[in-house]
Amino acid sequence: MAALKAQRPGKGKGDAMPRTSVSFPPEVYQVLGDLAAQKKVSIGWVVREAVEKYLGDQFPLFGTGLLKGRQ
Repeated sequence: MAALKAQRPGKGKGDAMPRTSVSFPPEVYQVLGDLAAQKKVSIGWVVREAVEKYLGDQFPLFGTGLLKGRQ
């Protein structure tokens, strides 16, 4: 597993958050873009929301509270 590298402190609001890059097939990216536009949010927001729900399903004892304070 690759090491996580957080952004430098002082860049942006709140705590520094690790960043990653993800590639999607064009049709998946289009659906993500459509959903983001419909909800008036970024594609990043849609992906973070999906990951939080996925992790909640994988680790039910943690529920959806894994990312509390990060919204």
